[in-house]
Amino acid sequence: MARIKPGKNASKKDVITQKAAALFKTKGFSSASMRELAEAVGVEAPSLYNHIGSKSELLQGICFKIANAFTQYLDDTENNTGNYADRLEQVIRFHIRMMLEHFDEVYVANHEWKHLQEPYLSNFLMQRRGYEKRLISLMEGGIAAKEFRPTNPYVAVLTILSAVRGLEFWQQHKKNISSQELEDDMVNHLLKGISK
Repeated sequence: MARIKPGKNASKKDVITQKAAALFKTKGFSSASMRELAEAVGVEAPSLYNHIGSKSELLQGICFKIANAFTQYLDDTENNTGNYADRLEQVIRFHIRMMLEHFDEVYVANHEWKHLQEPYLSNFLMQRRGYEKRLISLMEGGIAAKEFRPTNPYVAVLTILSAVRGLEFWQQHKKNISSQELEDDMVNHLLKGISK
């Protein structure tokens, strides 16, 4: 019988989670089956249950792994002594890197969260709203410090988050551009615009 092979820096559960994220992204959480996941991992379906409890548990793990990563990074950024513009740039760069390096998991957290069961659904939405409020507060601080032009902080944050989520299209088409150039150009456009 085949065994789950852990990755270089990943446990067996990490391998299952990564394969689940890819499957949920491709088929959607509702349509993906544990049998398909077992095939992707290379084991019999019953073997999966030695490492995970359910498909719902996998979705919870993916959604909260991503939400916690963003929250932790924002915590760390808020503790920096840099100005508001520097801190906002760091957050934008982190969002871009997450989209490029953990695309399947970020995609699932952005699109499949609605299938979370209670109380996880409410907790996830509360964490997400709290994160957005903290970004708005960061924007308000930058406006008050005259580092940013006077603008509606909510609209500015919505624009930034929407632009970064737009990298889903880049992931699908993979234009001939390096990830570093993509990151630098996006940060430049989002912080300075495209006007001369």
